[in-house]
Amino acid sequence: MESYHVTSSNILLVLKRWASHAIDDFPILSLQMTKTELQTALAEATQTDKTTAGVFLDTLSALAYKEIKKNGEFVLPGFGKLVKQKRKARTGFNPKTQQKIKIPAKTVVKFRVAKAAKDGVLGGKEVVEALPRKAERLV
Repeated sequence: MESYHVTSSNILLVLKRWASHAIDDFPILSLQMTKTELQTALAEATQTDKTTAGVFLDTLSALAYKEIKKNGEFVLPGFGKLVKQKRKARTGFNPKTQQKIKIPAKTVVKFRVAKAAKDGVLGGKEVVEALPRKAERLV
């Protein structure tokens, strides 16, 4: 068996060889659901087509953005809420130059997870228990 020395040039060579292969040769490990996968899952769960599910997602997004701009928060019952929050101006630190810098005030959007979602994911309860009664029939 050959032994290999791990150097940066060896790692780059392996990465170049890996990248040169067709994507179909390697199983893709998806860490998050894509919009298309979400549309497909939503269409199957609600017994509609992908187009309707896509329109629903786009409309929900647009409605959320509009509501956050207007009222400062958007609530999805059983899931969580998007909240617009103001951050104060503060003094920061540049690690490269060792200088203090002023970070201006800004407005950010945060997501707060609902208790039902926390319990459904972390609490060991079944996801169906955290869903509203109407959604239980679809699962």
